[in-house]
Parts: sequence; C-alpha cells; structure tokens
Amino acid sequence: MILEMKVPSPGESITEVEIATWLVEDGDYVEKDQPIAEVDSDKATLELPAEESGIITLKAEEGDAVEVGAVVCHIDMDAAKPEGETSKPAAETKKEEAKEAPKAEPAKDTYATGTASPAAKKILTEKGISATEVKGTGKDGRVTKEDAVKAVPSMGTPGLGARGVERKKLSMLRRKVAERLVAVKNETAMLTTFNEVNMQPIFDLRKQYKEDFKSKHGVGLGFMSFFTLAIVRALKMYPAVNSMIDGKEMVSFNFQDISIAVSGPKGLMVPVIRNAENLTFRGVESEVKRLAIRAREGQITVDEMTGGTFTITNGGVFGSMLSTPIINPPQSAILGMHNIVNRPMAVNGEVVIQPIMYVALSYDHRIIDGKESVGFLVAVKEALENPVELLMDNNPTKALEM
Repeated sequence: MILEMKVPSPGESITEVEIATWLVEDGDYVEKDQPIAEVDSDKATLELPAEESGIITLKAEEGDAVEVGAVVCHIDMDAAKPEGETSKPAAETKKEEAKEAPKAEPAKDTYATGTASPAAKKILTEKGISATEVKGTGKDGRVTKEDAVKAVPSMGTPGLGARGVERKKLSMLRRKVAERLVAVKNETAMLTTFNEVNMQPIFDLRKQYKEDFKSKHGVGLGFMSFFTLAIVRALKMYPAVNSMIDGKEMVSFNFQDISIAVSGPKGLMVPVIRNAENLTFRGVESEVKRLAIRAREGQITVDEMTGGTFTITNGGVFGSMLSTPIINPPQSAILGMHNIVNRPMAVNGEVVIQPIMYVALSYDHRIIDGKESVGFLVAVKEALENPVELLMDNNPTKALEM
C-alpha cells in the first residue's frame, strides 16, 4: 500500500511552506516517526516525521514552495526493510562518505616545477604578491629573486588570501523576517527613547536569595523576572504602550502577553509568556527557561510564537552596549536590554561605581506619544531600581517563595 504524505498545517494563517532540507534520500527505508525533512514556514522551521515505515519516494525538491495539504512524498508500506540496513539521514551518509574519500596528495612546489625560485617566492609572500602577477625574466619566464625585489603591489590587486564567494538561498523564515522588518521601518513612525538603570538593588537581592530560590524552585533567579514584572507594572500604568493599530482602530489589551526574543538553531525566535500579569518571579523564570529550551531544541511551535502584546529583547547577552530595537509587528513597542557595565555614578552627592545597564524603548509614534513612551520607560527604571517596594510589596521573602 502506498501512503501519500501531505504537508500538515503548521498553524493558523499559514498556507505555504518550503522544503528546507530532506533528511533522507529517495529510495531510503524510513521508520515511522523518523524525521524525514525540515520545512520552513514564515514563522518557524519544523520537522516533518514519517507517518509510516517503508520505502520513501520524494515528490518535491529542496527549496520548493508547497501548499499545505500538498503531497511531498510517497511511502511504500509493503516494502520490507533491507536486512542489516539501518536508515540514516542523507546528511549523515554524506558526512561518512566525505570521511572515507581519500585525500588527494598536494602537488609539491619546487623550483623545477614552479614559476618562482625559492628566494623569489619568499620575498613575494612577504610582500603579499602572487607570482602570477610578476613578469619573470629568468629562464623560461621564471621569476627570479631580482624580479621579486623589484615587484610592487598594484593598487586594488587581490592578495594571496582566500577570496571565495558563497551564495545560499534565504529560508522562508528569514525572508519573512526581512519583509516584516522592512515593513516596520516603512509603515510605522518608529522612535526610540533611552534611559539607564542602576542594577545594584537587583544584584543585592539576587546575591541574598538566589541560592534559596534555586533550591526551592529548580530555576535560577535571573534578570528576566525583574524586567518582565517591571514591564507588566508599567503597561498597566501606560495602556497605550500595550496597544496596536488595526486599520483605523486602536486595539488595547487588558492582559500582558510578553514576547521574549531567544536565540534558536534557526535564528532569532520570539515565544510568548502568556498572561505575565498573573505570574510570580518563580512563574516567569520557569516559563522563560521552558520556552528557551524548546526554542534551542527546535521544538517551539507556531502557536507559542503567535500573539504577544509587548516584546523584550536582550542584546546584552551578546555584549551589546546600546541599540535601537525594531518593533515586533503588529505590536507597538519593544524594550531592549543591554550589557551591564560598572560606571561612575552620582549617589547622594558622591561618585560611586555602580553596575549600570542602558535600556531602550522603540515605539510607534502613531499610537504612543512621547510623554507616554518616556513615562513608561521611567516607570520600568523606577521598578528595577526599587524592586522591593514596587515589585515585591516590601516583602522579598514572600515574593520569592510563591
């Protein structure tokens, strides 16, 4: 019996996917649930598992765009598994073949067979000049030491380094991200406001409570819980920041679904922490850890990345000091976190070295006024610099136990 495997729907509103990579070759025997392909949608890269065991016949090429529901391969379920054969992904087979292939012995470069004498070759290498660029005056046109001494590099002439060029088709996900980013720049009135945060109060709390927090809850007490809860508080104070434009209407939300940018194997992904306003410090840290692991392991679903009313991105983990983050449409604002650096700061009339983070809020000026954007960022700063009072109700022990 021949099974026709069709492209399943990765999520709502997705009508087309692209075959990014076949993990098996035409004619391979595949096991049920074995990953046979990676498919790109405009929101995520997903694995396509075999629905049954049997011999596979591919019906689409890598790079093909296929509609959801279209047949991409046949599986002959009556075919017997070849004896002693274990199914391997095509990529693995190619790697093994590459290992087994004998390496060609490089040709020896000697004075007799080369174009430059050893002395000339040494001089040209030091000058960064290829022997082919020098007209030799020696026997049979060989380049002599004198030729090499007189040789002068010509302006704009490539040196001896590698100058290879690789051309690779962008994945559907990357193309969609590019389109959305350009659309944000062209279709929104995006501005960015900046501030700085003294992270010492959070450092002190983490130093005092992080060991008990981890032993009690099984997750670390990081910065994301403080930032997420500070943002939830600020969004309640400035609801326009928790809104978006839909045609001629302004849509405001009475909940806070916070998107967090995390790095995955296929690039940046933005899963969503649902109803962050109902979460405690433990709840936020647990959800951040869960989503980050799923993103890194390629298990994140489209539904987990859909929606969100506000985004946090942390360029600081890569060493960024300051940036202007781009809004994640259709949202109206995004907060950029950056690295923490000890800087001199005036505290009670004295210069004190404190751990400082620069923060940036990019926002759509069509829907958020300057007063609201600045006020929002100041509210975030105030909560981060006074977390015990504004985020923990003056009882950090209780706040971190829940």
